[in-house]
Amino acid sequence: MRIDLEPTANGQAHNRKLLLDGIDSPADLRKLPTTELRRLADELRADLIDSVSQTGGHFGAGLGVIELTIALHYVLDTPRDKLIWDVSHQCYPHKILTGRRQWLRSVRQAGGPSGFTCRSESEFDPFGAAHSSTAISAGLGFATARDLSGETYNVVSVVGDGALSGGMAFEALNNAGTQARKLIVIVNDNDMSIGPPSGALRDHLTMLRECMPDEAARRASLAAGELMSFAPVPTLFEQLSATYAGPYDGHDVDELVAALQLAVAHDNGPLVIHIRTEKGCGYEPAASAPDKGHAVGKFDPASGRQEKSKASAPSYTNVFADALISQAEQDKSIIAVTAAMPSGTGLDKFAKAHPDRYFDVGIAEQHAVTFCAGMACEGYKPFAAIYSTFLQRGYDQIVHDVAIQKLPVRFAIDRAGLVGADGVTHQGTYDIAYLGCLPHFVLMAPSDEAELQKMVATAAAIDDRPSAFRFPRGTAIGVELPEQVKPLEVGKGRVVRSGSDAAILCYGATLHRALAAADELDAIGIRMTVADARFAKPVDDELVAQLARHHRLLLTVEEGSSGGFATQVTDSLLKQRMSKSLSRLMTLNLPDCFIHHDSQEGQAHTAGVDASAIVASVRQSLAGSGPRAARDYPQVHRAEAVG
Repeated sequence: MRIDLEPTANGQAHNRKLLLDGIDSPADLRKLPTTELRRLADELRADLIDSVSQTGGHFGAGLGVIELTIALHYVLDTPRDKLIWDVSHQCYPHKILTGRRQWLRSVRQAGGPSGFTCRSESEFDPFGAAHSSTAISAGLGFATARDLSGETYNVVSVVGDGALSGGMAFEALNNAGTQARKLIVIVNDNDMSIGPPSGALRDHLTMLRECMPDEAARRASLAAGELMSFAPVPTLFEQLSATYAGPYDGHDVDELVAALQLAVAHDNGPLVIHIRTEKGCGYEPAASAPDKGHAVGKFDPASGRQEKSKASAPSYTNVFADALISQAEQDKSIIAVTAAMPSGTGLDKFAKAHPDRYFDVGIAEQHAVTFCAGMACEGYKPFAAIYSTFLQRGYDQIVHDVAIQKLPVRFAIDRAGLVGADGVTHQGTYDIAYLGCLPHFVLMAPSDEAELQKMVATAAAIDDRPSAFRFPRGTAIGVELPEQVKPLEVGKGRVVRSGSDAAILCYGATLHRALAAADELDAIGIRMTVADARFAKPVDDELVAQLARHHRLLLTVEEGSSGGFATQVTDSLLKQRMSKSLSRLMTLNLPDCFIHHDSQEGQAHTAGVDASAIVASVRQSLAGSGPRAARDYPQVHRAEAVG
């Protein structure tokens, strides 16, 4: 359907009074006649464009569900009825209609709203999300609780076609078909995830999309009070004991309202309504972009041109991708695997260079890990490039299928540590701890991009056990990259600055903060040794002992949770019978709370792992005041997470 939208220079529609100005909640929306909903959709789309142009954020998915969001809140009695968004990249229009319109103009910033649904934000967010394929499971849980309590509210789960590549979605559909409870599932089919979806399910959905009849036929069936399947054969959803209806036009708000009014009257088990939408709909710069405007920085709403500062160095992601491509040119057994994140992990570059050795398995981290394990059994060298937060989803497979069998799967862990605006659900803060407790693993973290190159080579060379290297989001340090890259000696760190008073042992990209802190401390007469551990497991016992023996203080610094690198250092001292040195050991790791959205620098400061925290810790300790009392973190980091 063509969307007629002509925003003015500031992104808003023309001067007449906006319907949107009178909507503070869905109750206000439901007062409008249906004849005004198309106008409201234009206003909502224009408001979203204007808002995101000033902040950046997830964009294309929200543009694609403008009409659906209006129809859902118009028909449902939210918040009594439960509306659950899968992943919730698309939740910005929902937030605008549920009393957060002005607050959204600070989205993903400190003190602003989350870029995802969040239970602590609003009663209209019954279930938090940010990872994929959870909405149907949560919806079935709500529906079961409703029935057990004798309630009658509706439960609607909105899931994208990309999220259907995640096995959890079908586990939930399988269970929902067995329970036969009233549950409405909206399949928002835009033929996109963050990138184009992969897998055989895409072919099935393509077949269904092509079965959508013309508008007259769809309207006639709805006018007759029928939700119809327009597919010529039984669908996969029907094979799982759900009723299937559609496809319908997801950009025709009148059609959606009519379909949803029939859906809430359906009480014969789970109902799947299939709608066709376009990611980025109504805004040409987004609709024509390769990723359909998935996530954007600040931009000019008239042209769509994004504000981009000139990078002083390549991103860690690009350095990893280039290093892996280089290794693969020398070693034909190297394989690259992503779980539906080709551009985010840099493997889209690998796919162009070595298409026969690149695999996108869909949103399926569990499968990705075991898929790699199988290839490792046959002598190949698989690199699983997965964000730290998403690798959590494949943990049993890491333990059961990789570690126990001591298989040489290589894990390239992107977005490790504090990630900034994506916030609590995307922090990469646990991988050191959850991998460090596993036998056989080699764990590495580069302090800069040159070290990352070496760790890619090291992982390729380790062929008798699993290995992992973690690296942060964003721009690298800007060091010169070597022409020849050689593997590191496993389990050996390095001293990068020598002093006599205190030592800082860093893991990963915290090194540059430690060096900055050392400069500040040197200016007041405190001579610092700074060392780069390189490896958390096996940790460099000799280096740990040397630093502990020859300094009044040994401080470890990491962007990870408790139980991580500092635990490995503590174990090293105990193993070497240096328990007395523990009184001189101090650790800086992330606090025992969930860290909410802010800039990466702001998060590091608030969490107490930036250069100023290092300086304060050293000064207090050497002054005899003991460990700093800076663990009283601001209330913004309350342990609410997504729920």
